[in-house]
Amino acid sequence: MKIIKRNGSEVAFDITKIENAIRAANASVPEDERLTEREVLFAALNVEDRCKAAGHTVTVEEVQDLVEDQLMALDRFSVARKYIIYRYVQNQKRQRNTTDDRILTLIESNNEEVKQENSNKNPVVVSVQRDYMAGEVSKDLTLRELLPAEVVEAHNAGIIHFHDADYYAQHMHNCDLINLDDMLQNGTVISGTLIERPHSFSTACNIATQIIAQVASCQYGGQSISLTHLAPFVDVSRQKIRRSVEAEMATIGYDATPEQLSEMVETRLRDEVSRGVQTIQYQVITLMTTNGQAPFITVFMYLGEARNPQEKADLALIIEEMLRQRYEGVKNEKGVWITPAFPKLIYVLEPDNLTEGTPYFYLTKLAAKCTARRMVPDYISEKKMREYKLSRGETEGNGDCYTCMGCRSFLTPDRSGNGYGNVARALNYEPDKPKYYGRFNQGVVTINLPDVALSSGGDMQRFWEVFEERLELCHRALRCRHERLLGTLSDAAPILWQYGALARLGKGEKIDPLLYGGYSTISLGYAGLYECVKYMTGHSHTDPQATEFALAVMQKMNDKCTEWKTAEDIDYSVYGTPIESVTYKFAKCLQRRFGIVPGVTDKGYITNSYHVHVTEEIDAFTKLGFESAFQRLSPGGAISYVEVPNMQDNLEAVIRVMQFIYDNIMYAELNTKSDYCQVCGYDGEIQIVEDDGKLVWECPNCGNRDQSKMNVARRTCGYIGTQFWNQGRTEEIRDRVLHL
Repeated sequence: MKIIKRNGSEVAFDITKIENAIRAANASVPEDERLTEREVLFAALNVEDRCKAAGHTVTVEEVQDLVEDQLMALDRFSVARKYIIYRYVQNQKRQRNTTDDRILTLIESNNEEVKQENSNKNPVVVSVQRDYMAGEVSKDLTLRELLPAEVVEAHNAGIIHFHDADYYAQHMHNCDLINLDDMLQNGTVISGTLIERPHSFSTACNIATQIIAQVASCQYGGQSISLTHLAPFVDVSRQKIRRSVEAEMATIGYDATPEQLSEMVETRLRDEVSRGVQTIQYQVITLMTTNGQAPFITVFMYLGEARNPQEKADLALIIEEMLRQRYEGVKNEKGVWITPAFPKLIYVLEPDNLTEGTPYFYLTKLAAKCTARRMVPDYISEKKMREYKLSRGETEGNGDCYTCMGCRSFLTPDRSGNGYGNVARALNYEPDKPKYYGRFNQGVVTINLPDVALSSGGDMQRFWEVFEERLELCHRALRCRHERLLGTLSDAAPILWQYGALARLGKGEKIDPLLYGGYSTISLGYAGLYECVKYMTGHSHTDPQATEFALAVMQKMNDKCTEWKTAEDIDYSVYGTPIESVTYKFAKCLQRRFGIVPGVTDKGYITNSYHVHVTEEIDAFTKLGFESAFQRLSPGGAISYVEVPNMQDNLEAVIRVMQFIYDNIMYAELNTKSDYCQVCGYDGEIQIVEDDGKLVWECPNCGNRDQSKMNVARRTCGYIGTQFWNQGRTEEIRDRVLHL
């Protein structure tokens, strides 16, 4: 059995250290108040048993909490008091060198917490280490100097989570929708070099990847682009190729028929589209941004965005090629085709592609085939989104359909009714048309809902009182996010604020106008609705006896966001947080504060957002139908999923789920597995097994446990991870039941 030290490294569990710590505290109290030697051993053994039963690798702090519990249980309060005082004094001594210790363990690659923090960053690579080192310094500065003490204390206690504290010291925002159309059509500047309108589709794709890399290095969240913005350049290439073919025919004196000419042009055009898409696919995977990972990029595929029939046909051509190449995958170092994490793909289900006989159903069948093998694309229902996302003056069913920023965060609809009067000075501004590309999110703070419930002791009146207090605490933390961005000059990130990605402001100009009026959003995240409801009602929120309370919790958060927005003209929005590593942190904090509460704090994770618990037996259609009501109450971002087995031989079932999504829920995905063992060549599911209290990945064919010699891809938080996960998230992945 292992434990995690304060600097993040793992060491073997040593019961003698617990015994010695208890004896030291024991020796400092009067003899008649001491434990007997038998009681010392009994307490230490109980702590060891609790650590083994935790289901995850425990931390030193957890062990010390368990020691305190055992001393109190034995009624040795004087010894417990001495132990607590000793622990406090030692903690004070450590404060000044904790950051140094964590950085040193990063460099030596033995910081287990950091290794498992981000499933798409390899902490052994020096560029990743550099980002983490800078992050540790920035986080230390943020928590000591920049944030109010009450926010820091709540964050450390797991009452709330102040996301991306390692980037807070700089004036950086979270995620956005890139105005790629403006940058390609009207030019941009990259690293001081003027980039003019491209003269071919392949050049447009190459420029797009350079923009993606530049944007990723100037923010800390995800970004999204639309293939629609590349579609006009297909015809640019078509005309260029036509002129070239005509010249070739004239040179050799061949009089081709119009049909022959068109066939030659389209053959060459398809080849160029293939090369352009390959540029996006491979450059995104191989580019390394300043934060040590591939850009977190989402590619949006929506036929309804096309502005004319020719553009729609060309967009379909790009989508087809994007899906075809993603189905194929990329080769790993052994030359085996595997599933890449990025780019994330989103495919919009709409009347033109939904059923057999519709013009673009062939794309939907290809999307289903790709999902069954590579876990992407995810699916947005045009029908449901146009019911939910209503800009000013729009009616239900006639609203807007647009992509999320990164994995799930959605902008609020355009409440200005006029594209915000082009406050960003975009060169592709269209008056009276809702605006989404060029907008962004300011940041996220997440509330731990199970902690609210447990803090109330199960008293319903007290629950709402605590909830109100915690929401106001989140509000103050979100104000810190907003105020950190106030006064930021456009010079801080020229690609974003001056050259079209988000705006075209002048040099030395402040971005402040973009922080108000709804142009950007700011997110109130939430986690653990299931556990919150379970504790307060004794039932899962899928139980009709508890659903009403669950919906009331969601409505309360929406009401608070409306209240804050009305008072401050800032678009607060409720956001179903991905909590990739935070699920583990919250779970550990709940256990530390409230002990093991069956069904609530007895696992190494808490449930993402409003999701049905991963262990609950429920079929795919019932799950998606149930979660739809909660997704609508999570307008700042949410995604639902169904866990499925290998569906490559049952594409009809995949399509049936997709058609159900169109009619019932706005945004959803299908989770399958995509693994490969480099030792024996096994390409089935890599298993999770327990070894000495720790969950490890193991090839069921050859027993390989070396993570560097296997490729494992799992969707964990709305996006695919390929660099493995912390113990809490690994436990959650292990516990998932199939829905189909």
